[in-house]
Amino acid sequence: MSKYTSLLVMLFTGLILFSCSQQQARKPISHSSGTFLKESAERNKKLISGEEAKIDSIIKSDPNVKYLTSQKGYWYRYDKKNTLDTLRPKKGDIANFNYEVKDLDGNVIYSELELRPQVYHVDKEQKIMMGLRHGIKLMHKNETVTFLFPSHMAYGYHGDDRRIGHNQPLICTVTLVDFNPENTIKTE
Repeated sequence: MSKYTSLLVMLFTGLILFSCSQQQARKPISHSSGTFLKESAERNKKLISGEEAKIDSIIKSDPNVKYLTSQKGYWYRYDKKNTLDTLRPKKGDIANFNYEVKDLDGNVIYSELELRPQVYHVDKEQKIMMGLRHGIKLMHKNETVTFLFPSHMAYGYHGDDRRIGHNQPLICTVTLVDFNPENTIKTE
């Protein structure tokens, strides 16, 4: 290798090392002041408040019907109550039920005939809306319960990609036909 080539290689190497050592890491630029989150929280509060006001007017429209408030944030009434049974579905049980879905104005979105029969592995699958996952565990066999779900307990912001829109509160009338422990279903 000639002196000239060696000099160029050393010069080039020095230039690279010098330029690399002069760079400083850039700090991320943050413009977040929390306003987006605050605005989003305010929108959600208004949405929930509006939904709850409409649900409250449904409840007050028939004072002869007793609605119960769940700990999960929805309301329900017994249309057909079973006072003889004491067992309720629990995690791992397989529940068979029928249901109908309406909007808060009482318009049928999905009829019971369209949706029946439903088989649900309690607390082991997510295919049904959150409110139903909780509500089914409140029921006894052969009971019919009408649930009033705010949108966050139904299909939330996304909807169901078919007939239920985003942020749509729902009325669901559910009949729990039967439920059995998971291990008895497998052996039959």
